[in-house]
Amino acid sequence: MARTTPHDPARTTPHDQDLPAAQPLYWRVATRLLGELRDGSIPPGERLPGERQLAERFGVSRETVRQALEVLRRDGLVSTDRRGSHATLPGLPVETPSSLAFPVGARAADPCAVDRATVAWETPPPEHAEALGLAPHRQTLVHRYESAGADGRDRRTAVTSFSAVALAEVEELARYRDRADGAASAQLRRAYDWMRKAGLTLHHRDSITPLAGAPSVRVTRQVHDQYARPLEITDLVVDAQQGALVYEFTVPAAG
Repeated sequence: MARTTPHDPARTTPHDQDLPAAQPLYWRVATRLLGELRDGSIPPGERLPGERQLAERFGVSRETVRQALEVLRRDGLVSTDRRGSHATLPGLPVETPSSLAFPVGARAADPCAVDRATVAWETPPPEHAEALGLAPHRQTLVHRYESAGADGRDRRTAVTSFSAVALAEVEELARYRDRADGAASAQLRRAYDWMRKAGLTLHHRDSITPLAGAPSVRVTRQVHDQYARPLEITDLVVDAQQGALVYEFTVPAAG
């Protein structure tokens, strides 16, 4: 096990990436972490790897990692809560909340459109339960979204089911369980932002299928995290006779 040097609280945040070997071990770890924060390897708002992973990466003890994190935490470069440590160095996140709208197909703010969104605690559709790894008849948080233009055309309906992982990891979603009566309005437009703030990296797969015998298409979105755990699945049905269904994504430039 690597040797740990006692933490000296009088020191300030490291700024030199080429510190001499005489520096305490935890100080050198803090310096390397600071470099990852600055070069965007760990973007603002993202959760840092766990203490065990960092210890293995740097070849040090977990206590050394804790001391290194304390150096960065003291100067406001990381923050720690019960979910782990998060990068707080100012900068633009890898993905801004607006780059991935919830639910898939949700309209941008349109005063002429008629939108309605509710949540219920209920058994999801069988295909949703299978995709999320839920046992048959097990209840979960189900979100329903309806939208139509002012003339009643261009109708969109979406049903989203959340996984047990999403409800366990994302506090903002879990809070809806007690008020998920299926009637009250419940806008979850920031759902993906909440997931990212909980330290989850989002990987989504969208499939578009024309519906036989109807001028509509079905869009199915499945979202997983960095550990391939399912987070949510959405089925959206869109009246396609009004034109193209457009998806827009933004990927900020590096640096």
